[in-house]
Amino acid sequence: MELVALYKRVIGLDVHQAQITACALIEECDGLIRIEQRQFGTFKKDRRALAQWVVQLQPDEVVMESTGIYWKSPYAALEAAGIRAKVVNARHVKNVPGRKTDINDAQWLATLSRAGLLRASFIPPAKNARIAFDCPATAKADRTACI
Repeated sequence: MELVALYKRVIGLDVHQAQITACALIEECDGLIRIEQRQFGTFKKDRRALAQWVVQLQPDEVVMESTGIYWKSPYAALEAAGIRAKVVNARHVKNVPGRKTDINDAQWLATLSRAGLLRASFIPPAKNARIAFDCPATAKADRTACI
């Protein structure tokens, strides 16, 4: 069974503590699929380079998978560059046996994303998340006090 493509330009990111593996699936005008794979570190300069690379490719959708909190910094870098990425639950993606490398994981994410098969976890926009952190604990009972 072949997956039907809903998006022509997608990027899958497999995020770990010390490395981000990226795979872009780009459908060319002639229908051929171009695959670009890159690996980035997790330092600030590396996250900026990731965001720049993603912006240059102009994707329809960016999907990232991460266990734990490692998704937060790359997500923030992408958001700062104007890219709204989807963070997906690793359990929803890992059910396929045989994918054991980061590159294969990133490509599988991109493939599922291209077919529109991934559901994003809820992540509030940075503006709303900031309100939650800036609001003192005493004012949280009265939600309008911080807005």
